[in-house]
Amino acid sequence: MRLRTLRIEKSAAAGGLFDGAEIWFGRDDESKKNEPLAPLCLIGPNGSGKSQFLQLIAEIFQAAWAAHAPQEERGSTNDEALFELEYLIAPKGSDKPEIVRLVRTMKGKKPGPIQLILRNEDVIESEAEEFGTYLPSMVIGYTSGDNETLSLPFLASRSGYAEAVRTSALEQDGKLEVLDNRLMLIDYGTNLEVLFSNLMLGPEFVRTELLSHVKLRDLASCRCVVSLAHPAVRSSSRKNSKRKGVQLTDELEEVIERLQRIATCWDLDEKNETYTFDFFITSATREAFGHFWKDPFELYRSLHKLALLNDLAIPKRARERLDKAVKERRFAARLPEPQQEDLVFGFAEVRFWPEDGDTESVDYVSLSDGEHQQALVLGAYAMVTNANAVFLLDEPESHFNPKWRVKFFKRLMDMTGSRQNQEVLLTTHAPFVPSDMPRDQVMIFSRDPETNKVWVAQPEVETFGATFDRILDACFDVRPPISKVSNNAIDELLASDDLEFVERGFQTLGASTEKALVASHLRKLKGAS
Repeated sequence: MRLRTLRIEKSAAAGGLFDGAEIWFGRDDESKKNEPLAPLCLIGPNGSGKSQFLQLIAEIFQAAWAAHAPQEERGSTNDEALFELEYLIAPKGSDKPEIVRLVRTMKGKKPGPIQLILRNEDVIESEAEEFGTYLPSMVIGYTSGDNETLSLPFLASRSGYAEAVRTSALEQDGKLEVLDNRLMLIDYGTNLEVLFSNLMLGPEFVRTELLSHVKLRDLASCRCVVSLAHPAVRSSSRKNSKRKGVQLTDELEEVIERLQRIATCWDLDEKNETYTFDFFITSATREAFGHFWKDPFELYRSLHKLALLNDLAIPKRARERLDKAVKERRFAARLPEPQQEDLVFGFAEVRFWPEDGDTESVDYVSLSDGEHQQALVLGAYAMVTNANAVFLLDEPESHFNPKWRVKFFKRLMDMTGSRQNQEVLLTTHAPFVPSDMPRDQVMIFSRDPETNKVWVAQPEVETFGATFDRILDACFDVRPPISKVSNNAIDELLASDDLEFVERGFQTLGASTEKALVASHLRKLKGAS
């Protein structure tokens, strides 16, 4: 899948920041359709609209899926946006990509239904079965912090799933199948689910890549807890309820049964209906997980479905506040995170064997934020191999040190494997990622201070292989590429005719082009004296 153009009449987001915008994604007719990974890098200063743009993309596809399959996406967080999104996609079961347009316009005084228009101008209504084959199979969002902007449609999707499980369990005795969401949020709260699933069932090269940079060899052990009856969750009033607290669907009951069968040891506190599963990781443990789940993503889905029930531990008033904020387009605060003791599902401990063979295992919490982030981002990309998936990654390398940032895009490419075509959009404030991408995959975001509108353009210079200085100049208008304090000091030296002052200042400068200018100025002063 490859995005091509987005025309926005009304975004209903970010205070009209994108209203009237026409954004080209840099893709020609070929759109690099034969490459499994050809990401787009959104670069620009803070406040230029990059995160809001990712949010809008997520909301458009969420609205399309909600219109087509409300049993999968149970609501839309943006029913007001008017747009025309053109992209290249090979529908499921076909190897031939087609250019399609996803469109919503006004119908009378209200926004009309979403339609999908093929190249030959045939219109597919959202109710048609064919409609879903031209939508992305999944939309995966990642945010490096508490970014309410990008997170919102994903949090609403998550909340909808939790409510559907509750309804099925309470009103249908768990027999009604609750289908998977099409939107999936990857954030710090899901990092252990991602890492555990990859390290249990991922290919060996993925397991090695995820751990080698932190000098760890393999999983040693872990503990996860499922707590179904505690004060944070409303108990069932039905006499024939299967559970005291959270009611589960048959699918989730089966997940718990599988964990019981695989665990090295497990315990049930019947009073609190709390299961504690301990796993000592061996080849036999991996074989047992492989018996029940075919790949890391399938395992992740099962664990994550349990984790999605953590939303049920959020106070009802807080969930109602989110629903109201969605309707009114106010996103000042996100849903509160339940405390560890109130979680329906969570990992209590994960330990690893060090690379050096030391017999003392290492706790996951001892790793740095950057180590957590790299394992999470690369792990999410490694396990989601679905054709036509869309990744929306907001600052995926924000916690990396410079060496890791330089290697990030290569590591992402190393995880690609044999997957089919996917779309990846990532934002950054640094020059490292653009230096690994051609200019037609780099989008510079800026905001016009007079009109408060967003402008998106390609760099005027080729970014692939360019120095970081060159990219900072082209994408951020940072010249020279040194800090403000030192630059001001250099300006003072260049403007001064005091030989002694310039000579002293020259001795304090590190190597740079600007230091060479000061040296030239110093020689002139010495010659004049």
